Amino acid sequence: MLSGAALALSGCSGGSAKPQEQHLERADLVTVARVLASQEPSVRSEVTATKAAWPLVAGGLPAETSTLSSPEIRLATQRAGALELPGLFAEREVRSLTGPASSLAGTFRAFSTLSARGWQLIGGAIDQIEHGSPAAARFARANVALYIESVYDAHFSLAQIGKHLLAAYKTLGGGGAFGASLTPAEVDALARAYSEGQDRLYPHVGVRFGS
Repeated sequence: MLSGAALALSGCSGGSAKPQEQHLERADLVTVARVLASQEPSVRSEVTATKAAWPLVAGGLPAETSTLSSPEIRLATQRAGALELPGLFAEREVRSLTGPASSLAGTFRAFSTLSARGWQLIGGAIDQIEHGSPAAARFARANVALYIESVYDAHFSLAQIGKHLLAAYKTLGGGGAFGASLTPAEVDALARAYSEGQDRLYPHVGVRFGS
């Protein structure tokens, strides 16, 4: 579902759009690119922290409770929770965006929401395992795979933004159409920042729901 939101850009308008429609789509793409650039430092901070914590949870929580709470997991939870969703990317506001800008904003919103919620719930599961009743601990272990999967999905979505931004930029005319409002160098920099090499998590989730 989440990757589908990112891949929805394949349906963005192309050469059949009217000139005025393309002008509006270009303007919206410039606006979204500026927002993505402004968010890049906080995103990079969250990604760095998540990559450090990811090996500790990718295969599920360890059986030994003394190793559950780690500085890496606490920092990832903190950094994810500190992500601020830009107002333009909020669900109500994003409806005003046209063309590929709307899908890009929605994909970023999915990342921000899922990462923050996923890490928060992982932290809550750890707290229940360490301090809750035996029944609460069993429930937490049985459901934590969902929370871990959401963190993975969040970063998978994040990693798609760059290539879809680049594709949209080319579809809407590239440097010749955008001019100084959005240069190829700026788009290339964003494509690198929001890329699989920078943002995707490895290995894939290795725990199943209910395990």
